[in-house]
Amino acid sequence: MTAIAEPPSVAATSPGRLAVQGTGPGLGIARQRATARALRRPGRTVLRIAVSAAIVAAIFGFALPRFASYRSAWASMDAMTWPQALLIAAAAAGSMACSWIVICSVLPSVRLREAAVVNLGSSAVANTLPAGGALAMGVSWAMLSGWGVSTADYVLYTLVSGIWNVFARLALPVIALLVMVTVARPSAGLIAAAAAGLGLMCATAAGLGLLLHNESFAVRAGHVLWRALAFGCRRARRQPPPDVPLWVPGFRRQATALLTVRGWLITAATAAGNLTLWLVLLACLRGTGLSQTQVPWQTSLAAFAFVRLLTVLPVTPGGIGITELGLVGILAASAGHRASAQVTAAVLLYRAVTYLPPIPLGAVAGLIWRHAPALGRISPQGASPAGHRPDDKTRQPADAATQNRHAPLPARPARSPRQLTQSPRHHLLPPPPPRPGSDDAQRDQLGQHAQGDQQVSPRRRGRHPR
Repeated sequence: MTAIAEPPSVAATSPGRLAVQGTGPGLGIARQRATARALRRPGRTVLRIAVSAAIVAAIFGFALPRFASYRSAWASMDAMTWPQALLIAAAAAGSMACSWIVICSVLPSVRLREAAVVNLGSSAVANTLPAGGALAMGVSWAMLSGWGVSTADYVLYTLVSGIWNVFARLALPVIALLVMVTVARPSAGLIAAAAAGLGLMCATAAGLGLLLHNESFAVRAGHVLWRALAFGCRRARRQPPPDVPLWVPGFRRQATALLTVRGWLITAATAAGNLTLWLVLLACLRGTGLSQTQVPWQTSLAAFAFVRLLTVLPVTPGGIGITELGLVGILAASAGHRASAQVTAAVLLYRAVTYLPPIPLGAVAGLIWRHAPALGRISPQGASPAGHRPDDKTRQPADAATQNRHAPLPARPARSPRQLTQSPRHHLLPPPPPRPGSDDAQRDQLGQHAQGDQQVSPRRRGRHPR
């Protein structure tokens, strides 16, 4: 499901800072090494593409036609009315906009139009290429870094949004099970999915809670991560990074600061994104003529939750094929054989309005970002580790200081010759030269023309009448 921003996992680095693997001063070297490895091992890429293509072809060529023919599914779509089509389009647009709000909730310095460009561009890559999640991460990083988002903020966004998305996927089967209990006896598959999701969610939540609230646990987790990474680097005959133990404590500090301020907003945006995505499926079911009696909304929620949990690890780009087969199988079993054509039409329509639009829109977004970057640009003051956007009150002291620094200084009042003769002798001595850049130096420069006309020589001072 690509309507929700799902960035892949990234590692954090350095004390007080985070970094993306393959970014920073050695970004060009890392890219050259990755390209060289890809060129040396083209067989893995070809095999991955071949396996994904075989799975997609088998599902769309053999599995789905067993439920209903594509001609009958198209006939069910063609029977929809314009209000039903507009309702489906509005639900799909709302689901897409919710994914942009998720990005803005984690990165407050990013505006909504910039979040739209990032989400559409990365979704277009993830939906078209095998293992496109890593490439989508690179696309989103290139866009956000060009708009002023720091490496630490990007890694924090990737980790927090990814963790919250996993929490949503694990919690959906539990919620669906509780809903299904109120209407009918849930199936064994839904009970197993709910139990697995509940166990994984509790374990993940407990680990995250200890990581955020216990500094010693974060330090120990950093050392465990360093040992695991060192073992992997030894197997790959590479040198492990020296600052790995500091990655987890650095993430803990920044994540705690972010979640303290915006944790509720991130949770609400993630829940709204999953809810609107399910509403698109429900609108497609009702649009193809399936009533509440044939496919209850509780059953559609259970099918949606099961498939979301099934596609946590993407085997195909965007879960294409696996998502369609899972939804059609669960919903057709509930609706019966006579409604299998309508169920197939609803699932295909649902996937069409959520999977296909990000591809052309992402291409347009990439062109806009490439050739018109001024349409969305973040001010350098907007990026901050805690994710706060500076307001007018924060900028007011700096502006006042700037104005006072550039304001003209008043010149020294010139004294008359009588005042000079009646003043003590030490006033007649020349003052010490002012320090460069001091206020006295600026006053002397501004008041030179006033003081030059009224300077009195010692000879004239002696001739002045008493």
